[in-house]
Amino acid sequence: MSELRYDGRVAVVTGAGHGLGRQHALELAARGAKVVVNDLGGDRAGVGADAGPAQQVVEEISKNGGEAVANPDNVATPEGAQAIVKTALDTYGKVDIVVNNAGILRDKSFKNMSPEEFDSVIAVHLRGSFLVASAAWAHLREQGYGRIVNTSSPAGLFGNFGQANYATAKMGLVGFTKTLAHEGAKYNIKANAIAPVAWTRMTEDLLPADFADKLGVEQVTPLVAFLAHDSNEDSGEVYTVGGGRIAKIFVAEGPGWGQKRTLSVEDVRDNWAAINAQDPLTVFKNVGEQMGPLIQQLTS
Repeated sequence: MSELRYDGRVAVVTGAGHGLGRQHALELAARGAKVVVNDLGGDRAGVGADAGPAQQVVEEISKNGGEAVANPDNVATPEGAQAIVKTALDTYGKVDIVVNNAGILRDKSFKNMSPEEFDSVIAVHLRGSFLVASAAWAHLREQGYGRIVNTSSPAGLFGNFGQANYATAKMGLVGFTKTLAHEGAKYNIKANAIAPVAWTRMTEDLLPADFADKLGVEQVTPLVAFLAHDSNEDSGEVYTVGGGRIAKIFVAEGPGWGQKRTLSVEDVRDNWAAINAQDPLTVFKNVGEQMGPLIQQLTS
């Protein structure tokens, strides 16, 4: 089989000064992409700023014969997001790939979480992904091509103690990704999301230390790179990835239960087992399909 290449493609990778983002940038550049390495350079709580990490990754890419440019702007502001994409346009003339990877952590139990701690995490993960994708969207539509990879998390898909802010942002990215897939279909813009499990500075307190070597970032990047490639035709999907394992995550609906007459609380109680039944599950492609069983019940 031939090697997957990205020659002629321009990729923006946010949060690429460390961890997963750094590995994504290195891999894409090694395979021919021109890369905008974005990183604000703050700590994992989003405090501070330092242009050094992004520049170090650029120097590593250049040393290995690739092409890259550093960008230290903030994904969480409209001006910052626009500047990130402008860096790609000014340096390389276009943008083809957006990998939304930037993130911060401000974990705290829900009873102790402040509005600022909630909002700050939403701002980087969810709003930041929206802003960077939005800044690139018109260019992707105009050229009739684009690949967007958003970074969700198992914590968003299934919840996790002490991460109400993070989990909310990460599940929000699932709906965001699926909507971009629908709106981008006409323009050959594919949008997918990953839910990675990897040992990084973001997760070192959450994962067992003896798994560090087995959950390297290099086990996640191949999926990101494939989703960002020309040959990928899937869109609107979510994949969990880590430790050499990849699996598709489904948003599914059980068979359900219903009746034509107006529901009462007692009806819900008396049919609770049928309402909670999980077999057979149905995976719908869009809201229209999901409404199908209801429409059928209403019209039969």
